[in-house]
Amino acid sequence: MSYDIRKWISVVEEVHHDGGAPVGQPLVKAAVGVVVQNPFAGRFVDDLSPLTEPSAALGTELGRRAAALLGGRPVEGYGKGGVAGVNGEQEHVVACVTTVFGDAFREAVGGGVAWISSATKCGSAGVPLDLPLAYKDALYVRSHYDAVTLRVDDVPRPDELLVAVAVSSGGRVHQRVGGLSVAEATGEDGLR
Repeated sequence: MSYDIRKWISVVEEVHHDGGAPVGQPLVKAAVGVVVQNPFAGRFVDDLSPLTEPSAALGTELGRRAAALLGGRPVEGYGKGGVAGVNGEQEHVVACVTTVFGDAFREAVGGGVAWISSATKCGSAGVPLDLPLAYKDALYVRSHYDAVTLRVDDVPRPDELLVAVAVSSGGRVHQRVGGLSVAEATGEDGLR
């Protein structure tokens, strides 16, 4: 099975300050989504592998497109997620963003040791999806806890799935809550 793609969506944010003094290098956050037909909309099936097996190709292409939106800056933070239209189930979109997808996405953005944060749900067209971000090599780096919101008026239609990723070029611009820093992270276990 291959996916029946209706459209691709991209969002880019460039943050120069968040109430404090402007920073020298802005934080860039980007999200990319793909809208596909849900072959299981309106019916329950036990085997969702037809959604999982081809998902590496989506992970690769979404990752490639998202990384390109950072304008040459390396990816430091990442996340994934999706929305199933109201005739589908949350499990349908979860099947699209499993390890098969995640490993391909991770490779496409230049690697990473940390688990990829994820958010999935069901919703009607226009529902916002907050894609979580975390540092790609160590989840305990608090400076990179963030999100990118993806919302499109006609996505997802009832029989569609929105599969999406988010990336960032760094942590929040005025982060000051302490914790493990990027410089202190070892990236050995994906946590610290």
